[in-house]
Amino acid sequence: MQQAHGISYSEYHQSLDKRIKIEKQREKDYEASKKIAAQFS
Repeated sequence: MQQAHGISYSEYHQSLDKRIKIEKQREKDYEASKKIAAQFS
């Protein structure tokens, strides 16, 4: 968590705003990786 998103796991659980921001970024990264994977399939 610290390396990937710059906050600790406890910070992630304590702040709803940070959690939402990180989850939106994760979703964006996931969709981008799916597109890349589809190009190689």
